[in-house]
Parts: sequence; structure tokens; C-alpha cells
Amino acid sequence: MTFEEIKDKLSHFKIGIAGAGGLGSNCAASLIRAGVKKLVIADFDVVCESNLNRQFYFADQIGVLKVKALNDNLLRIYSNLDIDFRVLKITHENVKELFQNCDVIVEAFDDKHEKQMLIESVIKYLPNIPLVIGSGMAGWGDNNSIVTEKFDNLFACGDKVSEINEDLPPIGPRVGIVANMQANQVLEILLGKM
Repeated sequence: MTFEEIKDKLSHFKIGIAGAGGLGSNCAASLIRAGVKKLVIADFDVVCESNLNRQFYFADQIGVLKVKALNDNLLRIYSNLDIDFRVLKITHENVKELFQNCDVIVEAFDDKHEKQMLIESVIKYLPNIPLVIGSGMAGWGDNNSIVTEKFDNLFACGDKVSEINEDLPPIGPRVGIVANMQANQVLEILLGKM
């Protein structure tokens, strides 16, 4: 398949992204660069200086809502996008309404309780939509520990053990690797294996 054929095929799919931080912002940029044109992105947070080490934002966007800043940044890559960005906290009650028209959902939360809530909600309300999650990306190095595992309609990208904490912060390279693995997994779901 040529790149033009890939872009054409991907332009017909809609991807939901739950969270616009390190995973969500970088995954969205990779998906757009690959040819995805339609996204639903939900987040309620604003860009902070501490986000700049790993998220697809810039210093002049500090204080701006992440979904607004991400929309602006993605439109700088390609201007003919259909981005439905929602300023809200994702809850068990709104997952179905937010993502029911998506072909794949990407989980991009920092908090393990929010991750669990999204997984449980998608399994309950949207069991036929593939869910790609990130799990274990803190720190640096050890590239070979980062893998993708499939569990029915759930795909987990990361090392599944390196939990973010004060002594093991999220840093750009590992977060970016996992975000791009998530984007690559979305492509595999939509396009099939090479």
C-alpha cells in the first residue's frame, strides 16, 4: 500500500483519545501525520511548564486548555482535520456518549484509577471498539522492556511495571515511545499487519 493509499484509508476512521497529556498529545500528532483526519479528544487540564518535557505543547501555550492547544498544533500539521475537542473530565457516565462513534479508543491518562475507570467503561458500554492503553513508561532507558500485549479487544503498550512517582518521573523519550507505539497499534488495527 502506498502512503497515499494509507492516508486515504485512514481518513475514513475516527479515533477517540481520552486525555491530552504526554500520551494523548504525541499519539494524536503521530496519527495525524499518518493520515487520520477525524479525532475526538477529551481533557479538562491546562498546559503547565512541567508538561513541556514530554507533551506536544510549547512555552507560549502555558495556561491554555490542552485540548485547545492540541487542536491548534494539529491544525499546523494539516489544516483539513475534523477534530471534536471536549473540555471535560471523562467519567464512567460520559464514556459511551464521547466515544461511541469511534473506530478505536486510545487511553492516555496519568492516573491509574482513571485508566481503570476507562477500561471498565469501554468493556461495559463499548465492547466492540478496540482500546489501546499505555501502562509503564516512567523513567528512561531499557527500550527492550517496552512491548505491546493483546488481551481480547484491549492492547497494552509499555513495560507494565515502571509506575510514575517522584523518583521515577515521566520523561519525554519513554513517554514518546509508548505514545508512538499506541499510534502504531491503532494503525495495525485499522490497516492490518504489513
